Amino acid sequence: MLVIGFPSGAFQANCYLVALGAGGQCVIVDPGEGAVPAIREALHEHRLTPAGVLATHGHLDHIWSAAEVADAHGVAVWIHRADRRLLADPFAGIGPELAQVFGDSVPSAEPERVAEFDEAPVELAGLRVEVDHCPGHTPGSVLFRLVTPEGGRLVLTGDTLFAGGVGRTDLPGGDQAALELSLRTRILPLDDETVVLPGHGPSSTIGRERAGNPFLMGARAG
Repeated sequence: MLVIGFPSGAFQANCYLVALGAGGQCVIVDPGEGAVPAIREALHEHRLTPAGVLATHGHLDHIWSAAEVADAHGVAVWIHRADRRLLADPFAGIGPELAQVFGDSVPSAEPERVAEFDEAPVELAGLRVEVDHCPGHTPGSVLFRLVTPEGGRLVLTGDTLFAGGVGRTDLPGGDQAALELSLRTRILPLDDETVVLPGHGPSSTIGRERAGNPFLMGARAG
């Protein structure tokens, strides 16, 4: 499996391109602010064609370029229904203080095509992407789980889980109790060998986080 990841934008949100291999279709996960040039370069270098754009949640630093990328390639943006409104009203998810950071250049038009997750697997680009609803950071936060052809396991966690931390819950729609429940019921049951590809920061594994992430340790105790 081919996974290309890079941070972009003021908040260095991770964008990922996932494909079975070079020369085929791919999915693009969380194309944030300033991600378009790097996406174009990766598509060209690996001869990839986007089959869809997947959003782990609706915060602006993760969906900034979603409409631009999706519309350019004639594909849909996939997002959980609880966060869909943020595609058209991105400031609703971040509050006035963070809105000032982004200024007036924020895109506010919905993509031409939008599809909503319903927790059924999404099959795109030859990939079977399992979708788990994990409210807490936002009402519509989700995880994407994949099994590689080689037998490995990946989970793209967005801002639900980071290496050594978790996403904040003090923004509009955040819910600390819901996040703790999501960690306990969605994250902790995953295999230790599962590779974690988070929305910010470096990759990790579930085993490493289970052993050292204080938020996961707290959720397990709870």
